[in-house]
Amino acid sequence: MALFRKKDKEEVIGLPENLPQHVGFIMDGNGRWAKKRGLPRTFGHREGAKNFKKIVRYCKDIGLKNISFYAFSTENWQRPKEEVETIMDLFREYIVDVRKHLSENTRMIFLGDKSVFDDDLREKMIKLEQDTAHYTEMNLLMAVNYGGRDEIAHAARLLAQQVKDGTLDPADITEDSISENLYTKGIPDVDLVIRPSGELRLSNYLIWQCAYAEYYFTDILWPDFTSEELDKALIDFDGRHRRFGGV
Repeated sequence: MALFRKKDKEEVIGLPENLPQHVGFIMDGNGRWAKKRGLPRTFGHREGAKNFKKIVRYCKDIGLKNISFYAFSTENWQRPKEEVETIMDLFREYIVDVRKHLSENTRMIFLGDKSVFDDDLREKMIKLEQDTAHYTEMNLLMAVNYGGRDEIAHAARLLAQQVKDGTLDPADITEDSISENLYTKGIPDVDLVIRPSGELRLSNYLIWQCAYAEYYFTDILWPDFTSEELDKALIDFDGRHRRFGGV
């Protein structure tokens, strides 16, 4: 195991040579971070968004190829209206920010049902996906209005339509054909899931793609999650023996 990586043209000692193909982040704890400081939950989401940008940058610096972030679930619409509106505004701001750096060769993919978003936000998401579709250095997946069970149901409907149209025999439906109809089509399954905030669950995130993922939990709240903590997770992952059902 080579303990060497490049970051901002400086040597970083301590990271494994073989990194996970796909790291999934469940960004949790923004509201609690704000509450601990006597601040509104919306402030926590803004701080969480700032940290999201820092972690994305670090992931690219160390050479991760596929990273996904759980930003907004299908259940999150139940939160207070002001909080939801703040999160939507943060999505808009992030898309504008990404457009300033399109030359950085990062492909942007939004996971989830976009149909429920305001027209302007939905169109911005679709346009950004189209404009970055040919980029190859890193895939950045953001799950918005996303739920793992909802995604599988969506894939089932697509396959059912193909059967109805006569282009698919039910006997030919395989795990691969299901994967090809998920939002993550063409992206490797998740190797490592990182969840801060002390919660020990997947919360309906990429449940098909995480079938053989390893998990890393930490009590650190998302706005305080640092590149050093990510290093710990990657080193911990490198020390695990993944058998995929074998011995």
